[in-house]
Amino acid sequence: MQTTFPRLLLEHASQRPADAAMREKEYGIWQSHTWSAMALLVEHIACGLHQAGLARGEHIVVVGANRPRLYATMLAAQALGAIPIPLYQDAVAAECVFPINNAEVRMAFAEDQEQVDKLLEVRAQCPQIGAIFYDDPRGLRNYSEPGLSSLDSLLAKGHAFSLANPGFFKGEIQVAEPDDVAAMFFTSGTTGSPKGVVHTHRTLLDRAHAGAQFDKLTAHEEVLAYLPPAWIGQNIFSYAQWLACGYVVNCPESAATVMIDLKEIGPTYYFAPPRVFEGLLTTVMIRMEDAGAIKRWMFKACMDVARRVGPDLMDGKPVGALDKMKYALGNVLVYGPLRNTLGFSRVRVAYTAGEAIGPDLFSFYRSIGINIKQLYGSTETAVFVCLQPDDQARSDTVGIPISGVEIKVAENGEILVRSAGLLKAYYKNPEATAEVLTADGWYHTSDAGFLDAQGHLKIIDRVKDVGRIQGGANDGAMFAPKYVENKLKFFPHIKEVVAYGDQREKVCVMINIDFDAVGNWAERRNLPYAGYTDLAQKPEVYQLIRECVEKVNADLSADTLLAGSQISRFLVLHKELDADDGELTRTNKVRRGFIAEKYDVLVEALYGGRPEQFIETQVKFEDGRTGSVSATLKIMDTQTFTPVKAAA
Repeated sequence: MQTTFPRLLLEHASQRPADAAMREKEYGIWQSHTWSAMALLVEHIACGLHQAGLARGEHIVVVGANRPRLYATMLAAQALGAIPIPLYQDAVAAECVFPINNAEVRMAFAEDQEQVDKLLEVRAQCPQIGAIFYDDPRGLRNYSEPGLSSLDSLLAKGHAFSLANPGFFKGEIQVAEPDDVAAMFFTSGTTGSPKGVVHTHRTLLDRAHAGAQFDKLTAHEEVLAYLPPAWIGQNIFSYAQWLACGYVVNCPESAATVMIDLKEIGPTYYFAPPRVFEGLLTTVMIRMEDAGAIKRWMFKACMDVARRVGPDLMDGKPVGALDKMKYALGNVLVYGPLRNTLGFSRVRVAYTAGEAIGPDLFSFYRSIGINIKQLYGSTETAVFVCLQPDDQARSDTVGIPISGVEIKVAENGEILVRSAGLLKAYYKNPEATAEVLTADGWYHTSDAGFLDAQGHLKIIDRVKDVGRIQGGANDGAMFAPKYVENKLKFFPHIKEVVAYGDQREKVCVMINIDFDAVGNWAERRNLPYAGYTDLAQKPEVYQLIRECVEKVNADLSADTLLAGSQISRFLVLHKELDADDGELTRTNKVRRGFIAEKYDVLVEALYGGRPEQFIETQVKFEDGRTGSVSATLKIMDTQTFTPVKAAA
């Protein structure tokens, strides 16, 4: 792409100045920002940052939720040739130290008092931070830290500078080239220190345009930006594609109001990881279980029709006239109101990615008329590698390679990708760059998978995680922990799973229950409990989870590759896995190795045949305090099944 992000901003401001570019909800009221207003805001911030000393090629940290002024700050930095680095707003202070020092950051934008406190806390470890600009002044009136000032004061200085130097802003934008670095995203660091993924304007915009062409996106789309801006998926959907297409990005008032805001906006283009779709469905099912008998009967009858014919209607396949009439009636009585309740009444394209989505969950949304699809990509590939066409959405694949992408499978099963959207490099890490990028432009994804007969990509697991069972009846059988974990997470009562089995004679798992779903299940059975730890260890809950595990074992027994990955023993953890405790990454990926070390006594108990094990664990609360939680965990054996092939 022969353009840059700031140039696209100026094009939109010139061609459609009065059209809405972004909306932000404040005090319950949606406020619109036009393209011309956004361009003026970016100009004033850029001039202010220039006066503050931000130089071309420098990095600036931005940390906060999706806000027009956060996006404007990123654009302002890019207009000056500087490089924004978005950080996760829910990261603890210590997690900010490495990115700030690695990128030699001198300036930072912080959304509010919480983020300012975080940056001030790490200042002793990051003494080069000279200036911190904050957006929301609440709680900061009496702060007198050197270099701390409001974005409003920066804007005032920038406004004065732009009046005195009217050609400065546009002149700086024209200096930038498409192959200049546009942004840097730090990986989640599941196996060590995070790596700074360097992307240019060209790489990000190439993939943004490719995704837009694939789904025929226009300037008339509405998007809700509610996931962390530091995650490249949100950045592509609400920043790169926003500027590539010119559609409207809507920023929720807070994390607590996202569901209300979703209904009010009614996005046409939507993205959510599987756990969000799972949470929505769990909420629906809980409400239906509490509904009256007539409503429950009507819901069940209509959903039976939807599951049978809904996906075929979505895919444009022929459906009988009677079934069409039944579905149309169901649409009036159930599907339409349900889509409206979920906030999906206007969704034209909905994507999910990051983890596999359960076939029942996938089928549910498509059966009620929501065009949910899967995609495949990563931070290093600027997200868009494979996407599912509207009429080829399947729960067991991640789609076909889209324009500009080549895929091949290495001898060890690893997926290799070549496209114009690949990272330029890992920042200050040529060794890591050389490990993933070949001389002829192929990127090693570290994912194991294959292309099926229809050209769809199927992902099995991470290459490094695919192991072998050693000893016992399944000696030498393939073990794919993520595949096993995902199959269990398809059940609404299970939130998180950690599976072990490589170089061992059997597979064992540690499970987190979904507190809301299991809590509702327990209440309907008059089963009293006092918090998560108590509920997790109820014999009735163990029996519920055992049924889920054995259903997965039955499914695995029919899989010729992974029949040996059936689960022999499990336990339900006494606490929820948490990113603040280091057990998950900020993108909610399980840190399997860290958990194995932290809970080594539980792993040994699983494999040692013990019926229970006492554990005490230190936890970190949201306010920074630490405490401990302890329990004696039950360990349960499960039924495994003879592989279908062997039985035949």
